[in-house]
Amino acid sequence: MKALVQRVSRASVSVNNNILGKIGRGLVVFLGVAQGDSKEDATYLANKAVNLRIFADEASKFSLSSLDTRGDILIVSQFTLLADTHKGRRPDFTYAAPPDLAKELYEFFVDQVRATGLRVETGLFQEHMLVEIYNDGPVTISLESKTRK
Repeated sequence: MKALVQRVSRASVSVNNNILGKIGRGLVVFLGVAQGDSKEDATYLANKAVNLRIFADEASKFSLSSLDTRGDILIVSQFTLLADTHKGRRPDFTYAAPPDLAKELYEFFVDQVRATGLRVETGLFQEHMLVEIYNDGPVTISLESKTRK
């Protein structure tokens, strides 16, 4: 499972010109589910994302997490994070989980983040979405459940 986390001053996601989710200061988490991923992967990444210390303290150091700042979180499914680009010019998505498993684990991930008490908004699984992001910094961090130590 892969997550691309961006610190934002605000963000929104819409489908067919209808805003589905809108947040203020916080994180946008793009989530890709791979074949072989499990609830354990989702739990690990949800915990990692909400505890990721990428907000500045009074000394301008990355010392605070979303839990510390009570930041909002916008979670958007994005299977393209699983793209394999080693051969040719067209991305190969064979490592992405099938839609039924991906949706189940995406929703489980969302539930894990919501359980922290933070305000969570989402996109719409398997839909073409327009995501508007005001990346603050910019700060973008890539997380993977399979590379944990």
